[in-house]
Amino acid sequence: MRRAEEWGCPVVNCDSRQIYRELPVGTAAPTAEEQARVRHYFVGTHSLTEDYNAGQYEQDAVGLLTGLMNNHSGDRPFAILTGGSMLYMNAVLNGLDDLPSVPAGVRQSVQNEYKEKGMAWLQEEVQRVDADYWNEVDRTNPQRLLHCIEICRTAGMPYSRLRKQSSAKRPWKVHITCLARPRKELYDRINRRVDAMMAAGLEEEARRAYLPFREQGLPLPNSLRTVGYNEMIDFFEGRCTKEEAVEKIKQHTRNYAKRQMTWYRNSLQCFS
Repeated sequence: MRRAEEWGCPVVNCDSRQIYRELPVGTAAPTAEEQARVRHYFVGTHSLTEDYNAGQYEQDAVGLLTGLMNNHSGDRPFAILTGGSMLYMNAVLNGLDDLPSVPAGVRQSVQNEYKEKGMAWLQEEVQRVDADYWNEVDRTNPQRLLHCIEICRTAGMPYSRLRKQSSAKRPWKVHITCLARPRKELYDRINRRVDAMMAAGLEEEARRAYLPFREQGLPLPNSLRTVGYNEMIDFFEGRCTKEEAVEKIKQHTRNYAKRQMTWYRNSLQCFS
């Protein structure tokens, strides 16, 4: 926020869950006051009932950033792209991969195995077939894990080996800044942040987002299959207590933060 005010530039959100207007607490979305201070893009712009993915975000964000650069009236056009979704960040900076189409039979076979054997099998299978991808993926997101297995079985090689070796050309320059803290301090801040989210109404927010799908017998959207909501849904469906759900949110957030730092270090050459 301070940097954006100093440069007089907008903030472009790169968090794949902050785009959903129903999830402001669990995603720590910018408040109305913060958005009044600095212009934000891609915050609360979509509903959980809408399909939106990294490919669409790449097109929208690249178009927006190009327009912001071209139409800036000052001498130094800036925009700050920020957020924790590694796939979305990579889509904007480097472009998405040209992957093989997955045959319907392969997709159905993987889906059937997942339904029969559950999340533990899904995680173990990704770790087995593509250890490199396992080290960076959100391990609580079944859609991304399923996609990895589908691609591996279709191509006959690890998904990570098919990913781009060269970046897409963009009509602007990128300067990367990563914020790093000592691990103990980072983990303490994560734990306190989760407590603050619970106090701000995360349980109620998750219930409001979850119930319409369950009441109508609809599958939960991928947008709800993420840290903070997965654990609350486990609590709602009786698989754990509320206290256990909160501790799992803290643990899974710490795990995800570790993977984020690894990805930033390896993919964007940060902290060298």
